[in-house]
Amino acid sequence: MPRAAVLYEYDTPFVVREDIEWFAPTAGRLIVRAGATPFCSTDILSQHGVNGKQLPTILGHASVGIVEEVGEGVTEFSVGQRVIVPSTPECGRCYYCSIGRPDQCSELFDRPDGFPKVAMDGDGNVLEGAGNVAGYAELMNLSEHQVWRYDSELPDEVPAMYGCGLLTGFGAVFTTAQVGVGESVVVVGAGHLGLWATQAARIAGASSIVVVEPLAHRRELAGRLGATHVVDPAAEDPISVVKALTAGRGADHAIEAAGPVDAAALAVDVTRRAGTIVLTGYAGTGSRASLDQLAIGAQSRRILGCQNGNVRMGRDIPRVTELLERGELLWEPIVTRRYALGEINEARANCESRTDTCGIILPQR
Repeated sequence: MPRAAVLYEYDTPFVVREDIEWFAPTAGRLIVRAGATPFCSTDILSQHGVNGKQLPTILGHASVGIVEEVGEGVTEFSVGQRVIVPSTPECGRCYYCSIGRPDQCSELFDRPDGFPKVAMDGDGNVLEGAGNVAGYAELMNLSEHQVWRYDSELPDEVPAMYGCGLLTGFGAVFTTAQVGVGESVVVVGAGHLGLWATQAARIAGASSIVVVEPLAHRRELAGRLGATHVVDPAAEDPISVVKALTAGRGADHAIEAAGPVDAAALAVDVTRRAGTIVLTGYAGTGSRASLDQLAIGAQSRRILGCQNGNVRMGRDIPRVTELLERGELLWEPIVTRRYALGEINEARANCESRTDTCGIILPQR
């Protein structure tokens, strides 16, 4: 039987079960065999109970795979197709989709009964499909609004990252901040989301790209991928460095790609008057950041949220894919290690310790 890595209790290891029975796809749903799923730092929060997932659950919020079965009414997909499974659906019917904000689609955010129940283990426990995806498993039971055709020959590791850092970092620069040629950008945090934002800023033509990151190996990688300056916040004051590079003004744009609340405050502090701050991370449900009111009010800095890059899948997946295929967006340096499903607890540990930049679970191993 297909396997899944199940979280039964907070702050405990994942349990890889080999006795999982997936429910047959109901109307509008399909079964996809997972090819690759990134292990994301947000699942560290979920494993610690910060995000309030209903247990038992299968985590993993972005993936790629092959369609195995389709439910009634599914006409856009057929068995054997390769599909990308991003972290955000696009139902096309809810209020948010109707106003052009599918990043806030109700199929993800407005679920009073929780995420769908997708499978049952051998002990009779019904398993939740966290985030509508549940990618830490060999199979996924998905809404048709959560999958997109993917015709590129790029290896599974690449499209798996679209819904976990890649599109968010890319969209933070191009869609949300709308960075222009010759502008200055600060990226706070050089995890894989920050590294995608760094590359996007390079492609956008930013004149200076300052990456603030405490870990030396990530600073080195940021320099290889496009940062013009890297800052160790333990050794230098990022605000002073940025002002020295911008005639004392501060950066035109700051992309927060770290998560802690002080990272949000730093992103505000390194920007100029009327600059743009894009926030992508959070420390956990209910976390609050303290921001400078003068900087936001009288000095007119714009603070913008950025869920999944504020992208439109049909428009942005082809654009990003072309950049990857041409080698303008580099993916290989970001993938630190590939893990078998049975090694998921090692992947979790290396993610939490920040040893990995991006570890990829290959569920079929």
